[in-house]
Amino acid sequence: MIKTFRPAIVLFVAFTVLTGLVYPLVMTGLAQAIFPHEANGSLVVKDGKVIGSSLIGQNFSDNRYFWSRPSATSPQPNNAANSGASNLGPTNSALTDAVKARIDALKAAGPVPAGAVPVDLVTASASGLDPDISPAAAYYQVLRVAAVRKLPADKVKALVDSHITPPQWGFLGEARVNVLQLNLDLDRL
Repeated sequence: MIKTFRPAIVLFVAFTVLTGLVYPLVMTGLAQAIFPHEANGSLVVKDGKVIGSSLIGQNFSDNRYFWSRPSATSPQPNNAANSGASNLGPTNSALTDAVKARIDALKAAGPVPAGAVPVDLVTASASGLDPDISPAAAYYQVLRVAAVRKLPADKVKALVDSHITPPQWGFLGEARVNVLQLNLDLDRL
């Protein structure tokens, strides 16, 4: 009986060591050597203190800042331990009520341009952790941020322009603006 099970046990132990120990250590070592910033979570440091990650959304609600995309995570926004969407469909009254409330909050926060509110300012992403907004969503907030900070709108718009990341390789994804990086540079103005 041992003769029958011995090859299976040896293979089980060998593959456990190989795939559970050797492979993760090799990949971690390569990641640390080739992409150390990314391998460590793309952390953003200000004054020697970690204030966030450029890969996870932050909750900005002060009118002085550009607001992030809403988060559907609970119990607090942008909770990485509870990543996920609300799973509310487009005809669900809870979703339509939430969108209307978010539109009202945007309009009440300060001056806004004429036209439709960009959808990513009033709907959560699938993960609930999206760190980026569309350029249209950033431009939509320029007048409010400029008015509250008493800055020329052109200067704030130019800052948004400098933070637009084009689609990867020119065709993968959409142009986007990282809200945390934008707000950090806004504080530097």
